Amino acid sequence: MEVDDGRALMLWVLFFWPWVTATAMLSPKGVNFEVQALMGIKASLEDPHGVLENWDQDSVDPCSWTMVTCSPENLVIGLGTPSQNLSGTLSPSIGNLTNLEVVLLQNNNISGSIPPEIGKLFGLHTLDLSNNEFSGAIPTSLGNLRGLQYLRLNNNSLSGEFPLSLVNITQLAFMDLSYNNLSGPMPKLPGRTFNIVGNHLICPTGMEKECYGTMPLPMSFNITVSQDQHKEEVCLGNLKRFQFRELQVATNNFSSKNLLGKGGFGNVYKGQLQDGTLVAVKRLKDGNAAGGEIQFKTEVEMISLAVHRHLLRLCGFCITATERLLVYPYMSNGSVASRLKAKPALDWSTRKRIALGAARGLMYLHEQCDPKIIHRDVKAANILLDDYCEAVVGDFGLAKLLDHRDTHVTTAVRGTVGHIAPEYLSTGQSSEKTDVFGFGILLLELITGLRALEFGKAANQKGAMLDWIKKMHQEKKLDMLVDKDMKSYDRIELEEVVQVALLCTQYLPGHRPKMSEVVHMLEGDGLAERWEASQRTEALKLKVPDFHSDRYSDITVTDDSLLVEAMELSGPR
Repeated sequence: MEVDDGRALMLWVLFFWPWVTATAMLSPKGVNFEVQALMGIKASLEDPHGVLENWDQDSVDPCSWTMVTCSPENLVIGLGTPSQNLSGTLSPSIGNLTNLEVVLLQNNNISGSIPPEIGKLFGLHTLDLSNNEFSGAIPTSLGNLRGLQYLRLNNNSLSGEFPLSLVNITQLAFMDLSYNNLSGPMPKLPGRTFNIVGNHLICPTGMEKECYGTMPLPMSFNITVSQDQHKEEVCLGNLKRFQFRELQVATNNFSSKNLLGKGGFGNVYKGQLQDGTLVAVKRLKDGNAAGGEIQFKTEVEMISLAVHRHLLRLCGFCITATERLLVYPYMSNGSVASRLKAKPALDWSTRKRIALGAARGLMYLHEQCDPKIIHRDVKAANILLDDYCEAVVGDFGLAKLLDHRDTHVTTAVRGTVGHIAPEYLSTGQSSEKTDVFGFGILLLELITGLRALEFGKAANQKGAMLDWIKKMHQEKKLDMLVDKDMKSYDRIELEEVVQVALLCTQYLPGHRPKMSEVVHMLEGDGLAERWEASQRTEALKLKVPDFHSDRYSDITVTDDSLLVEAMELSGPR
């Protein structure tokens, strides 16, 4: 009987445990605690631009909400609403989001006190409330956040004595409390770098008589925990600055056996850090030509602040006189491009999920990130897949990182043949609509399993690839487009995704949708109306021919030598 009971218990765990974990966040009334906490935060904020509009109290899953990042287990781990003109106060209900790891609320107008309840977020490693209007004392409860690595409370109106409890945060690598009204003695802090300029009532411990109330401290203190340069970690934000030797060892001296991919920005190598962590190390081209160290670090920091579940997280960087390297988490399922060539073939539902995830990541870069980031090389090779085959947009911000010119027109068109929007190819001028065009091509790659420049070749024809796609759609021959290795798919959904792709790749940038509209259309909202409107425009063009009527595509494939994975093009043209 005991054996039967054990077997029954095992069966119960196998079949019901996933349901238990999925409902563990629910209250007795069936309300998700995280939804409840987020709605409390929304209620206390003033949101003039409606960026929190899709936060819905009737939802049981907040993971699709803007500004919210979730773990693979659908737990809220990130809250990021920087530079959204939010005002009001920060609700104490933030303390109920007990799985939070990152909170980015900088550059808003949030006032009131910092809720002491933040001290209950024991998993928090990044907290940025800078450039707001917070007042009152820094809660002593922040000292409970023993895993906190990055703390920015600068440029607020905080007052009271410097909280001695912050000494308890032994993992703290960077802290900025500058330009507040803090007072009292300054204890010895564990952080390697901290900034307290602009707090005229603060003094170093032991110097109270000489300067209390009269003399500001220097801009920052750089504390070296160890004289061993190989162990010293210099951090920028929540990023680690790696030693070049450390990355050499991790990648076996950048061995070709560890090469994960090549692209316009440089080569990517698989690496294993000393603690066993697997990483991907991108060795940038033209390392010493990427601008000065300060400029490079500034751009890297801006990239690191773009935090979203569908964006590749930047872990760290390395700068030498001749090298620029970026360190990312290792993505076990590689890129969409490589996965489309692998067996077994991705099923239709996974391809649709990848498309939606990539669209959400790009929407964040374009419409929710400050400053706005234009990718400039959206393609299957730059969309990575995590352990669960969720889409993660990689290489974002690198175009700007390597083009340090104060202009929207660059002297080098960066991108991949077949993915480059016509206006970018001809003028060198990029915009969000440049990325929208690339995303449309990505959708066609997901449908066909082919790279952009292989479309026409697969159909045994030369000519404009988008014209061919359009022709197949008009003649209702979409079956000819579908990846032959994909066993089944939804024909209605297939037509909808092709329509979204054609809308995204329209010749004139102004005719293309925004990425937020693309997300809505992929979710089944507004596509029919948008498609009908585009068809009316097409019909009008047939009646009144214009200069663009015969220029639907940006590339005409007439030479097999163009079938390359990536090509940097000089410009402007």
